[in-house]
Amino acid sequence: MSILVVGSVAFDSVETPFGRVDNVLGGSATYFSTSASFFTDVNLVAVVGDDFPQEHLDFLKSREIDLRGLARDSGKTFHWKGKYGYDLNEAQTLETHLNVFETFKPQIPPAYADSEYLFLANIDPELQMEVLRQVRKPKVIASDTMNFWISSKPDALREVIGRVDILIINEGEARQLTREPNLVKAARQILALGLKTLIIKRGEYGVLMFTDTSVFAAPAYPLEAVFDPTGAGDTFAGGFMGYLANTGDTSEEGVRQAIVFGSVMASFNVEAFSLDRMKTLAYREIEERYRDFKALTHFRGLPHQEGL
Repeated sequence: MSILVVGSVAFDSVETPFGRVDNVLGGSATYFSTSASFFTDVNLVAVVGDDFPQEHLDFLKSREIDLRGLARDSGKTFHWKGKYGYDLNEAQTLETHLNVFETFKPQIPPAYADSEYLFLANIDPELQMEVLRQVRKPKVIASDTMNFWISSKPDALREVIGRVDILIINEGEARQLTREPNLVKAARQILALGLKTLIIKRGEYGVLMFTDTSVFAAPAYPLEAVFDPTGAGDTFAGGFMGYLANTGDTSEEGVRQAIVFGSVMASFNVEAFSLDRMKTLAYREIEERYRDFKALTHFRGLPHQEGL
């Protein structure tokens, strides 16, 4: 099944302790689409300016991402500039130039309106609601958000959360949304808004999944070299949703497996700047790292002994 993603396609300028890049390909929808494309067909809705180069379009097309929903407006493409210290879990935003993204109004092409899997990337929750009005009856709706929308449009965001099946946010956002420092208590409050599944990203510490009846934890893959964490969360979401759409298995076991595939994809993304690692990634590498994840988290049960 194909996935519809609505979000940003952007230029990023990023500095980490391991290097610096300027005006490279970025954006939430870009990372998501590229990751998901390893598992299923992807339809992308976003906007770029007239400065967006053909080479980036060619790359997206090479991943067989459908770009009929990618609008090109007169002006400059959204540009984000950020910096990471040795704590790679949090970026310092230096500059944000919304440019054509400031007036972005998602228009869902008729061919996308029956999409069964929908991902609302990090955009204004009022725009997320507008997308929901244009898509008929998705089987699975997942969304992301950020601290800016939590503080500036909390009512609209809560309305969106009440309409989606899966919310994917980081631990700081979960605490901010609920004003609750304990993640387990925060998760219970967020689930009460109407969610089926809450996924909390914890950077180098992995992922927590909460439902009304269970909790699941997946570690982050231990890497010797992490160059750029930009887009890791969106890459996780793309692998997660891509695998769900590929299998159609939305049972709890299926969702847990999809979380691990999402973690696998994020672990590759951080190995290079921008989407450079995604450009060389082969599916056999994904399968191999999935097996490594399974071995990483495997342990024996209790021995059967008297008194145990």
